[in-house]
Formats: sequence, structure tokens, C-alpha cells
Amino acid sequence: MEMRAVYAECLAQLMEQDRHVVVLDADLARASGTLKLYERFPRQMFDCGIAEQNMASIAAGLSSYGFKPWIESFAPFATRRICDQIAISICYAKQNVKIVGTDPGISAELNGGTHMSMEDMGVVRSIPGMVIYEPVDERQLRAAMPVLNAYVGPVYIRLFRKAQPDVFPEGYKFDLFKANLLREGKDLSIFVTGMMTKDCLDAARILLEKGIDAEIINVHTIKPVDRETVLASARKTGAVLTVENHNVIGGLHSAILETLAREKIPAMAVGVQDRFGEVGKLPYLREAVGLTVENIVATAEEAIKLK
Repeated sequence: MEMRAVYAECLAQLMEQDRHVVVLDADLARASGTLKLYERFPRQMFDCGIAEQNMASIAAGLSSYGFKPWIESFAPFATRRICDQIAISICYAKQNVKIVGTDPGISAELNGGTHMSMEDMGVVRSIPGMVIYEPVDERQLRAAMPVLNAYVGPVYIRLFRKAQPDVFPEGYKFDLFKANLLREGKDLSIFVTGMMTKDCLDAARILLEKGIDAEIINVHTIKPVDRETVLASARKTGAVLTVENHNVIGGLHSAILETLAREKIPAMAVGVQDRFGEVGKLPYLREAVGLTVENIVATAEEAIKLK
């Protein structure tokens, strides 16, 4: 299934169980996958129009009255456009609002650079009290949705809208604040989030043929980062690579470097190198910004040389 369809299906289950769960969108229910929920839950769905700042403020108000609002828009409009409302109305006021940013990074594709949120995690990661989560596949998202809804406090969710390859097995147990070890290794720690996770597993197989045993850890929650898992893996392997569909400034790479600040461990990054996006399909954009298996392998080899 498309990730947005999984998201909508899980929302429907939550809304059936609890009338306090409400969804607000900025005239983007079709894009977010939640359009049909208006028929099933007319009293729990709100179209705020193309007015994300107002949407965030309404959500904060609803939260103050005991509702559990989920707000959704394209990732740049769910973060940088409403940064002040997130900071003051939601986080400073300690409101329980879930913020869903769809099509993060290069996944905005043909919508182009204006809709490509290379910086969305960096925007909200600096706001006190914010939790940031990025799902990997359908199974993880299904397991995460009730946990996210039960968590009391603001959460930003980076939602890739289209289908994603399976990474996690049936029966996967989700822990919001614990990173997932996907592959054990001894030579290099690769920390990855979101849509790049399967690519890292593919890169690990190529690296093994080259004599490099890479450990793969999915960091699905970028804030707060799982310091214990990050430090244990990095100290074991002695070299680190981060991989993300985001600017290397402010996202996963920054979070890992902050965690390793007192460690003498080399770290390199595969990510967007401080640039804006452009119009294109995903294969072209991957090549343009270096989000490829080949680049993961090459950068991993460079990180090994720094040990």
C-alpha cells in the first residue's frame, strides 16, 4: 500500500476508537490520502483551506480543550511556513498536536524546489519539546501510529506518500525512542532514516563483497535520538556514516554528530549537500543530490579510511 493510504487507514481506526482524535488539513486531503475520511467522520475532519498557520493555531486551540489533533500538509508548509505557530502555539504552550509533513526532501519530485523540504527536520528540531519521527515502511508505520497518538506532546512526522519496500518483518514491535538494529557489523556504523533505509541494506551487501562489514541502524526518531544505541555502535565499529533524504545540516547527521561530540570517531554523510531541490522524477533527483546506493558505498569506503 501507499504510505499515505496506510496513514489514513490507521487514522480511521484511531478516530473510531476515540472521538477526540481529529484531523485538520490545508485543502490537501486528497494529496494526504485522507479525503474519504470526511464521509466517515464529518465531525472529526476539518478543511482549513490553504492556510497552514491558521490550521496550526486551530489545532493548538483544539488540543487545549482535550482534543487530539493531527494536522497535515506538504512538508515545507507543515514546518517552515508554520514555524512560529509550532514554536509558540504548540510547543511553548505544551499542546498535544501531531504534525504530518508529506513528501519530504526529494520525494516531492515534480512539485519542484519550492515543495522540497530539505530543511524541515532542521527547522523543527531546534524547537524545545518537539519529537521527530520518520517511518520506513508500511509495517513500521502501522505499528507507530497508535504509539504516536498515545504520546502526549508535539510530534513531527515525515511521511513519504508512495509505497515503500518492506524492511521490517511481520510482528515487528515499535518503540518510539529506540533505534532499530537491522544488520550487525564490525567495521562501520551506518545510521539511516526514512526512504534511504533499504538502500543502506543494499549497500551493505556490496560493502561485504569488498571486505567491509557494515552495521545498519534505522534511526526512525531523530529527536530525541537514541544516544545509547548510537554510542554503543559507533564505539564498536570506530567509524560512522549517516544517510538521509534531508540537508546534512540540521537533520540526522547533525543529531549523530552532536551525540558523538566527545568521541574520537570519524563520521561522514550521505545527504543533500546544503542546496535547494529542483523539478524531476525520483531516479534523476537521487543522482542529482547523491542519494544512491553507489554513493553510499563510496562514502562508506572513505569513512573507513579515516579510522
